[in-house]
Amino acid sequence: MKNKLYRGELDKDAKILFEDENNIIYEVKNDKGKLIVKEYAIFSGIWLMYKEAHGQGYHYPPSYPFGLLEITHCHEGRFEYNNVGEQVFYLSEGDISINKSKETAFVYCPTQHYYGISVIINPELAPKCLSYFLEDVKVSPALLLEKFCSTENFFVMRSTARLEHIFYELYSAPEHLRKGYFQIKILELLLFLSDLDPSFSQAEQHSCTKAQAELAKQICQYVNTHLDKRLTTEELATIFYVSPATVKRCFYSVYGESVYAYIRNYKIKLSAYQLKTTNQSITEIAHKFGYDNSSKFSNAFRSIMGISPTKYRQKYIDTEK
Repeated sequence: MKNKLYRGELDKDAKILFEDENNIIYEVKNDKGKLIVKEYAIFSGIWLMYKEAHGQGYHYPPSYPFGLLEITHCHEGRFEYNNVGEQVFYLSEGDISINKSKETAFVYCPTQHYYGISVIINPELAPKCLSYFLEDVKVSPALLLEKFCSTENFFVMRSTARLEHIFYELYSAPEHLRKGYFQIKILELLLFLSDLDPSFSQAEQHSCTKAQAELAKQICQYVNTHLDKRLTTEELATIFYVSPATVKRCFYSVYGESVYAYIRNYKIKLSAYQLKTTNQSITEIAHKFGYDNSSKFSNAFRSIMGISPTKYRQKYIDTEK
């Protein structure tokens, strides 16, 4: 277990799915969903973790180390850090964050889905300089931690072509070349970060206050329990005693889309589930989610799912045979 960040025997909510000398896959479940983590030991003191969350929130396992350099890339969904002073930070698809891992970290996934990569570095265990592996890669993990995490601020950077190149290949690493491939890509990432100016952080553009985040979540909860109604921004502003502009700004900061787009997408995803799991007619499902007729519902469904409700249901039935 010495090469692992995770200490499964200490975490009652976790279930180990696979384990060998240097790698582990585990699942953590709670009342909000589940998290699956695939952890790979890359070098001494350097780990690569794939995290896939289906649910709105989870705590890191209690045995997860804190005070380490954590580099996170969001591949799908949205990812929230809510324990940084009065600010709440969000990563959207393609973004990266660099921070010091927290002792009591809680992660919230506004869209109930997140898939991404974290590179974790313990400078005390990692090589002092990575030129140990490649002569030209003069990167010090300890200096990276000091460079990006000397304060409580987060470093956040939007997607760039270079970042996409580095991380995209980590998501598609060939199985038979995995360990060596991971090592090369981690060295490339750390070399890139060593030349990155911390002042380029775009954290402010990815943040809002905790009060604004809480308002957005209350609005979302209200919307989710009134899916049979056609709620407008103005109506929501009246209900929550704020201006329409505040509703728009807060909601977009947390969920990455407008209230209208969120409601539309959420209704269609729920209706797709209804089509797969119930015998209700398409007209009944349409009315349940506030559509006047099945024609309008079908058009909305096709625009998001790329297929009509009838074909979607039939496709699911065919796959179950």
